[in-house]
This record gives sequence, structure tokens and C-alpha cells, in this order.
Amino acid sequence: MNLAAIDWLSISINLLLVVFVIVCLLMILLVLMQRPKQEGLGAAFGAGVTDQVFGARTTNVLQRGTVYLGSLFFLLSLTLAVLIGHKNKKISMLPAKPPVAKVESTVPVETKQEPETPKSLSDELPKDPSPAKDVPPAPPIPADTPAKEAAPAPPAGTSLEKSGEP
Repeated sequence: MNLAAIDWLSISINLLLVVFVIVCLLMILLVLMQRPKQEGLGAAFGAGVTDQVFGARTTNVLQRGTVYLGSLFFLLSLTLAVLIGHKNKKISMLPAKPPVAKVESTVPVETKQEPETPKSLSDELPKDPSPAKDVPPAPPIPADTPAKEAAPAPPAGTSLEKSGEP
């Protein structure tokens, strides 16, 4: 018989789980049997039954049993947590990956480039080599006209502001 092939960790975890469940059930039973200040569930079994079984100091026996089972409960829960954590370290849920070899990159390091300036609107519009055919040429201004003419009326809905000119 090969003892090395036996998984002692899994066996011990399963045995401790069985003991843990038994301790939990006994502790529940002891807590329910205890009498509070007045009668408790212990009275359901008969007022004097627990006194006859455990003696006159029934509350002391039940209280001590609860303390012992409670401390055993915490000890078992900590032990199970450590053993299950140890088991999870051994058995991984993720598949093993083969080691990856290092590959040196041959891509040159980019030099700092100046940001591209946006094109102006005049650069984006198509250039028209021929003058507009539909627009007549402007009439020449006669030389005898005064240099200052009356300003055209402002568009509707705008207010006139006084300028510094007289």
C-alpha cells in the first residue's frame, strides 16, 4: 500500500467538517435547552427532567457545555479555514501557462514630434483660377466726388450709438 499517494489534506478536511457539523448541532441543542431567567425550552421536556438527568445544578452543566462547544466551534472553524486555504494554494483553478520567452522589440523609439497645426479655411477651399463670370465689374469712381459720403443706414433692429465724431 502506497501511503504517499493518499491525499491526507482532503481526508482531514472532510473529517473536520463532519466534527464541525456535529458540534454545531450539539451547541444548538444546548442553547435551546437552557433556561433563561424564567423557564425556557427546557420546560418543554418537563420541568424536572433536566434536574433529574443532570442534577440540581442543571444550568451550570448546560452553561459549561455551551462554553466548551462554542470554543470548539471557533477552533474548528479557524483550523478548517487554514487547511482549505492551504489546499487552494496547491490546487489552482487556472490552467498552467507555459513560460513566455522575452522578445526584444525592434521598433525604434518614437521621437517627439511637433503637433500638426490645423489647416486654415482658405487652404482647404478650392482655388478658382477664373474670375466670376456672373458678377459685373465695379464701376469706376469719378474723381469729382467728395471723399466723404453719407454712411449707409444701419440694418434693421440695430441701435445707433454715438461715436466720437461730430
